[in-house]
Amino acid sequence: MLLSATVRAVRRYGSAVRLSFPPLLPVRRLASATGPSAFDVSNLQIDRIPESRLPSCPPKEELAFGRTYTDHMLSVKYSEGKWSAPRIGPYGDLRISPAASGLHYGLQCFEGLKAYRDHFHPDTVRMFRPDCNMERMSNSMARLAMPAFPQDQFLRCIEELVSLDSPWIPTGEGYSLYIRPTAVSTQPFLGVAPSTEVLLYCICSPVGPYYKNGFSPVRLTADEETVRAWPGGTGNNKVGGNYGPTMVPQARANAAGYDQVLWIFGPDGAVTEAGAMNVFFVVTDRETGRRELITPPLDRGDILPGVTRRSILDLCRSWGEVDVTERSPTMAELAVAADEGRLVEAFGTGTAAVVSPISCVRYGGKDIDIPATGEVTQWVWDRITSIQYGKEEGPPGWSYTI
Repeated sequence: MLLSATVRAVRRYGSAVRLSFPPLLPVRRLASATGPSAFDVSNLQIDRIPESRLPSCPPKEELAFGRTYTDHMLSVKYSEGKWSAPRIGPYGDLRISPAASGLHYGLQCFEGLKAYRDHFHPDTVRMFRPDCNMERMSNSMARLAMPAFPQDQFLRCIEELVSLDSPWIPTGEGYSLYIRPTAVSTQPFLGVAPSTEVLLYCICSPVGPYYKNGFSPVRLTADEETVRAWPGGTGNNKVGGNYGPTMVPQARANAAGYDQVLWIFGPDGAVTEAGAMNVFFVVTDRETGRRELITPPLDRGDILPGVTRRSILDLCRSWGEVDVTERSPTMAELAVAADEGRLVEAFGTGTAAVVSPISCVRYGGKDIDIPATGEVTQWVWDRITSIQYGKEEGPPGWSYTI
């Protein structure tokens, strides 16, 4: 099957590319005007909706991910070199110029985090490491030459939004309020240049489990034609351009009977991500017999630095029951480990799904079966969700209570 010249080049010279790319230079970004900024929670304006739409919300068991939205949204505008005062108002459609550069050149990025009802005290609402999401949002905006924003103030404004719409948060494990901060260029300009007008906003959506089957194994197919990300690109940022091109490969995977795509890179088929998730493999070391938890590293710049990924690495390193390694396993290596009975677990991680056990990866015309759900996968799921819902204390600073 024919591949584009770009993909053929990446496939052929992938290893060389990884070695030859210099570190990325700092991105020149627009700076906010000097002096006091209006972007402060003390300046937050709140326009409450007259009557809540909550009675029309579907029962929690019928919630489809990302299709139901709460009463309000948060927005902050950047223009003329400065941020406006933040505002919470009724959820509604945006008014945007058809010439807005965000619609033409992919000048938009987003984040994803969640708010949870405390398991023991349902009136208490928790967020899981939201400061990490603010940091990643800032990095994504910098990559698009968007202006810097006060991370602490934006987070405090999001806290006010979540508090206002907290009646929408469903109870029970697996249920939460999905929070979607977004930045988009609104400047009406068809030239290719950094934007001087940006809208930073946040919407919320009550959700249940990301997959209909909940915490059940998913089946992947390794895509040997399409490259999701590459060194020097934007794979380590949460920009919209990373996701649109994955729709066709995802549809192919679904049509073939698989749940997600396993993304690989380079001539050796190095594993990168699974769908929109980070991916982990548990392999028994041939010499020591110890289990090794393997996940691709961040140093190439083609892997999204997931908050769940980061948390799992911290927890497993302190657990001591597995050896934690950040490296890129190849599909050939995993196939051999599976044949030898040493590929004992695999799972994907992310804010939406939290942890998804993997029971199969198709590669080279063959299904590689993986035992699921294994001890490490279950342990990770139990620890992360217990901290998120307040059933146990996590490391200091991980739980942000509203």
